[in-house]
Amino acid sequence: MDEFRDAIEQLEVRIGALSEAIERCRKISLAAKLLATAGAGWTGLTLVTILPFVPSTFLAAVAAALGGAVLMGSNKTTWEQTEAALREAEAQRAELIGRIELRVVGDEQPTLH
Repeated sequence: MDEFRDAIEQLEVRIGALSEAIERCRKISLAAKLLATAGAGWTGLTLVTILPFVPSTFLAAVAAALGGAVLMGSNKTTWEQTEAALREAEAQRAELIGRIELRVVGDEQPTLH
């Protein structure tokens, strides 16, 4: 029974770490979307001559749009892999909990207080 508890405890720690990693992925995804949108927007406004063409600013906007898109793709893969690992750890934890012989509290002899 103690080996189950130790394994469950280790899985709980892993589940916590994976949940934190997923939260970081969510934040990175939001930042990447903002970066790509801002870069694409700046580039678009420059191309339709609403903003003046400044080569360094234009290149920075294009780099932001491309960098945001690349970051979104990379982060998506990491997020999916982390979620798969989280589901696996949760399934392992549930399986271990199912193997523990739990007793129903009502089956015990009443205690005298």
